[in-house]
Amino acid sequence: MRIDALPDVVLGKTRDEGPGSPVEFSTAEGGEPLRCCLRDATPGEDIMLFGYAPELPPSPYREIGPVFAHAEPCDTTPDEGAYPADWLGRPQVLRAYDRDGRIHPATRVHDGTDPMAAITDVLADPDVVQIHSRNVAYGCYMFAVRR
Repeated sequence: MRIDALPDVVLGKTRDEGPGSPVEFSTAEGGEPLRCCLRDATPGEDIMLFGYAPELPPSPYREIGPVFAHAEPCDTTPDEGAYPADWLGRPQVLRAYDRDGRIHPATRVHDGTDPMAAITDVLADPDVVQIHSRNVAYGCYMFAVRR
């Protein structure tokens, strides 16, 4: 299992305001979930908000949603085998996908107390090839888990 932050190639294009939705640059108030380093922003950090389509095969389930990242490349590389520490205790939707990019019935909500057990449970279904962790209230993409 691998927990993935946003790919550097996406962040590079976004910082250059390449193709896609407009990019908004701002100063963090604190608590904004940064998808580049998988932690919450601290007050005063330079951040950006942009539309992102998580990696999926072409299907009706592909969508674009808002995500936060540092405005400049950050020096933190998240541990791809560990759940983001700042997000422990935060309820999330674990949206499971099959190899065709369709939402799989193994999708579930966890309450944040043991997210790795919830992820392991979803991945126990052999038809699940990836999971998108999403914010419960807004549905925003947080990170992907891949086999």
